[in-house]
This record gives sequence, structure tokens and C-alpha cells, in this order.
Amino acid sequence: MDPLAEADARDLVERVRGGDNDAWTALTDRYVSLLWSVARGMRLSEADAADAVQTTWLRLVEALDGLRDPARVGSWLATTMRRECLAVLRRRARVVVAAEGWDQLAGDTAALDEALLRQERDAALWRAFKGLGPRCQSLLRMLMADPAPSYAEVSAALDMPVGGIGPTRRRCLDNLRKIMLTGAHPFEAPSAGSV
Repeated sequence: MDPLAEADARDLVERVRGGDNDAWTALTDRYVSLLWSVARGMRLSEADAADAVQTTWLRLVEALDGLRDPARVGSWLATTMRRECLAVLRRRARVVVAAEGWDQLAGDTAALDEALLRQERDAALWRAFKGLGPRCQSLLRMLMADPAPSYAEVSAALDMPVGGIGPTRRRCLDNLRKIMLTGAHPFEAPSAGSV
């Protein structure tokens, strides 16, 4: 077994600072899925996500000697990745897409109802998801990543104890179900007519 796979983040960062290429490989292997989960949570395209991941690794190389707490490199990477994603989204918002030629695209009319139902279901799910608190949203976005990050990566990124991730996830999903079923936030006071 690779001894670097078991090394803690602080040790890996110190080894990378010392020029250990194997430590760099272990560090990137450990956190690359975390970066991709952040990008997917921000709904970036594959190409934009790849650019943001690369830029985040570049930012780490630039800031490596100045990291105050190398043990929290996962949190640093997640925060930096979120900032890079936001920068990509800001740049993308400035791009104007021409609508020419759209009428020439072939459509699949047979699956129109199915696609419409799927869109409505997805829209309802995202509306309910927005009714969750920010902590639940962040946790569920990370856990929905493919491939899913380890609980240690989630713990580092969200500053949450590993033992609290499962129970918090369950509460968040229960709240999401309540919102989906009732259409109301589970912590809202009931209206006078709903007794």
C-alpha cells in the first residue's frame, strides 16, 4: 500500500513544498473529486469545470508556501474552486449567444411529454432544494458528485465532523422530502387554516 495514501494533508503539503512529486500526485488524487463536485454543484459545463479545476490547482501551486494551515488544504481548495467557478459564471454571463439556425434543429416530438414531465419534476426538486438551508444545500451538492467525495473530503471542505455527515445528510433529505410533499419549508409556522 502507498504510504502517501495514508498521510495527512499537512504532511502531504509539507512534502510537496519540499519538491516531492509523489506527494503532489497523492494530494491531487485526494482532492480532485472534491473540486469536480464543487464544479458540478455550480452547474458548469464540462469544459468550464475542467478550466476551473486546472486554475484551482494553479492557485494552490502559487499559494503553497503561504498556506497558513496546511492541514486545511481541502477547505482552501474548495473555497478557491468556488471562487473560480463564480469567475467562470461571470465571464459566461457576458457572452451573447446568437439564436440563428435554431429553427433548423431536428426535434424529437415523440418524447415531448416525457421531457416536459422530467423538466417539471426537476424544477420542483430544485425549488424544494432552494428551500433548504445553505449548510444542507452545500452538503447535498457535494454528496451528489460523481464520483462522490469521501467523507474526509466533505469534512475538510465543509468544516463538519466526519461523524456528523451521515446524520446531517439524513436530516437534510428528510427536510427535502417534507418540502416536496407539502410545498412548504419544514420549519415554517403553519397557516391559521391548516390546523
